[in-house]
Amino acid sequence: MISPHARVCLFSPRAPYHAVVEPKERSKTCLIDSHGDGVTDDSPSILDAFESCNDGGRAVFRRNQTYIIGTAMDWTFLNHIDIDIQGKILFTNDTTYWQANSFKFGFQNVTSFFKLGGNDVWIYGGGTVDGNGQIWYDAHAKDIYTLRPVLFGIDGLHDSVISDLVLRYSPQYYHFVANSTNVVFNNIDIAGRSTSKHAAKNTDGWDTYRSDGVTIQNSVINNGDDCVAFKPNSTNILVQNLFCNGSHGISVGSLGQYAGTYDIVEDIWVGNISMHNASDGARIKVWPNTPSALSGDLQGGGGDGRVRNITYSDMVIDNVDYAIEIDQCYGQKNLTLCLQYPSPLTISDIVFEGFRGRTSKTYQPLIGALACSSDTACANIRAEGINVMSPNGTRDAYCLNMNGTSLDLTCTDNYKGFN
Repeated sequence: MISPHARVCLFSPRAPYHAVVEPKERSKTCLIDSHGDGVTDDSPSILDAFESCNDGGRAVFRRNQTYIIGTAMDWTFLNHIDIDIQGKILFTNDTTYWQANSFKFGFQNVTSFFKLGGNDVWIYGGGTVDGNGQIWYDAHAKDIYTLRPVLFGIDGLHDSVISDLVLRYSPQYYHFVANSTNVVFNNIDIAGRSTSKHAAKNTDGWDTYRSDGVTIQNSVINNGDDCVAFKPNSTNILVQNLFCNGSHGISVGSLGQYAGTYDIVEDIWVGNISMHNASDGARIKVWPNTPSALSGDLQGGGGDGRVRNITYSDMVIDNVDYAIEIDQCYGQKNLTLCLQYPSPLTISDIVFEGFRGRTSKTYQPLIGALACSSDTACANIRAEGINVMSPNGTRDAYCLNMNGTSLDLTCTDNYKGFN
């Protein structure tokens, strides 16, 4: 049996905001067998193993076996357990069943195949978790209101580690981390492009929500939306050593989507990121104070809150549309209307430092855009050591209600669209 202590990864250049809790000893092993026919639902045997090995055991998905999951399972009862995924987990393509039975989180139409929670849960093994996403990409193209499950739906997970996994073809986000504390994600390999003309949309690598003390590190993400996104009430988050390709960047938000709510994102450190072929590098996105619609299934505006103490450090920019973006008009393409109804959400103590590379041609001569909703919404926004050029050799950034003296950029009022 692998010692839990041997599985703890090294943290560099930063340590997590909260120390990783030592796992309790595992004294029992539960081997999980699959039916092996690629059709029969293996959910009952998986659930039996989790129940048998809970409170001090290790449940093992055997190497070279494929496990079919066709039943939504609540795994929030887990405590002091290892889940060793050596084989492959594959979710069925029964979109009718999953839309009716997947777990709903009550935020941005998020649902999940399973709900993972508990204390001292270690998941590892080098195996693959496959969301069978192609049928979902095609279904969403026909009907944007299709409820696509996230691959890892996490709700109430504490003092736990998820490491050394291959994640493929999630229907929507790869991870949604809600109501959780002190969770580490390490060495996760994410990919899953569509093989049809219908893109794999909204396939964020990680979204954190109402969670504190999350660490995401040492991972490769090839996806079609945010590499990582800090949703409302994400605090003390560390993100480091990521390769992101094809994404929408590492994003704060979107925030202020729901009227009457107060969203908080603060104490975030993001560093040593390699960003390729993306719409953004570092991004903060906030809805305006008026109803707006980014799409039929994504709309909002009118919320309040604060973004504070966010650092983006040491980011390589390679064919990225905007290296840096602050957008308080998210979902609203009418800038006049957005400024007429400025977001009350404040953004303060933000640092972008040590960026290098080259943007795409999309917005040149701009390499960034920093737009605050009013002259009081933003304070202490700094950009230092920004060695990023557009293809034609410029370093311009669109600035609105922004103190340009603290920005290692050339501010201009040359607006080129958001969203």
